[in-house]
Amino acid sequence: MTVIPIEELTLRQRTAVAVDEPRLRISLERATDTLSSRQSTAYGQFADPERLRSAARAAKAQVLSRLPDVLEQLADRLEASGVVVHWASTDREACDVVTTIAMERGVRRVVKSKSMLTEEIGLNQALDGIGVEVTETDLGEWIIQLAGETPSHIIVPAIHRDRAQCRDALQTVSDEPLGDAPQDLAAFAREALRSRFLAADMGISGVNFAVAESGSLILVTNEGNGRLTTSVPPIHVAMLGMERVLESWDQLDLFLALLTRAATGQPITTYVSAITGPAQAEEGEGPEEVHVVIVDNGRSEILGTEFTEMLACIRCGACLNACPVYRVTGGHAYGWVYPGPMGAVLTPLLLESEAAGEVADASSLCGACWEACPVGIPLQDMLLALRRRQAEEATLAERTAWRVWAAAWSRPSTYRASLRTGAIATGMFDPSSLRGPVRRWSDGREMPKVPKRSFRQQWKESRQ
Repeated sequence: MTVIPIEELTLRQRTAVAVDEPRLRISLERATDTLSSRQSTAYGQFADPERLRSAARAAKAQVLSRLPDVLEQLADRLEASGVVVHWASTDREACDVVTTIAMERGVRRVVKSKSMLTEEIGLNQALDGIGVEVTETDLGEWIIQLAGETPSHIIVPAIHRDRAQCRDALQTVSDEPLGDAPQDLAAFAREALRSRFLAADMGISGVNFAVAESGSLILVTNEGNGRLTTSVPPIHVAMLGMERVLESWDQLDLFLALLTRAATGQPITTYVSAITGPAQAEEGEGPEEVHVVIVDNGRSEILGTEFTEMLACIRCGACLNACPVYRVTGGHAYGWVYPGPMGAVLTPLLLESEAAGEVADASSLCGACWEACPVGIPLQDMLLALRRRQAEEATLAERTAWRVWAAAWSRPSTYRASLRTGAIATGMFDPSSLRGPVRRWSDGREMPKVPKRSFRQQWKESRQ
């Protein structure tokens, strides 16, 4: 799958590229069906899943209502345990913090565990720019790094690749021919990455949750790379989106139960790690330094708006698996880091680009994303709000055309007249052949054929 930056092609053009990939559609259908089925089964273990979802939504609302205070408490607890806390307002500031640490300590090799935040801020490119070798150690992330791609899913980064394509990527760093059996590829990656963990000068991780009351960083993974990344190198840098904080361990208990079930259908993942400070003298192992970079990068501008609840997203990927648009196009068609319904909301809010605004159109507004979301975020309402923003920038001709349509379809008589006119028009020519707004709207859509006799007419005749 070719990765196309958001500025180079329109949403329709990127989508056309995606749907023209038959192997992509097969891989997506198989993976999303499996993940959705596992989520449904896992939620069945709860006596009242809706009650838990409501509790999670309320807990997140409580944290977001006093986010600055909770973040200050977290920072105080972190510093008390020996962690160095850095605050970054922008992606550039966040990258500068990490590159400065690397340069001051002579870091040449970095290992990373999976982090969508580092994808968002372009951290790998920043480190490469100062001559630091970065290795992604999550298997899916490593595969797409070797392939020169970006993640297509926030939980399963290489979801768009089948096993043969995964093998081809790993073959680029193997001296021996590789088969495409998953267990063989995993065994090769385990052996190849082990030496990189041992040689690394710095480990970089994301943070699933941070617990303010104890100053603990929580990592939720299914691979041992997370623990190796955060414990083997002498320096650990954790990248924390400012909204990923919780107040208490009681809240963490609730969110862990929902996250793992929504993401992979597991009651709990293989590894749940709690990191509270660097290694102590009596422990004998672990990082000598721990740094936490708390990143804003546009999040504070969302706080207090009609999109505040988007900051409650726990990055489980459930909305992607349920979305009929994502299931056909995959993540790269969205053009930026975050795909699916959550990306269709976040991209226009976080990315200052004219091209980002149209990503909100990548949704059928069916509400499947809201039903799948473990925190009950009303994604479809936010997508409509973003579309209203976009409509304010429409041309006079486009606004006039939609007003005429709305007026015509607001009255039974003009509605029926428009259908009769449409039936005559579509019988005479193809509307997609017109220029201007009609052509732009019809491009990529299959124009419906208006029947000569409407349902109302047929019903009236049958009654007679």
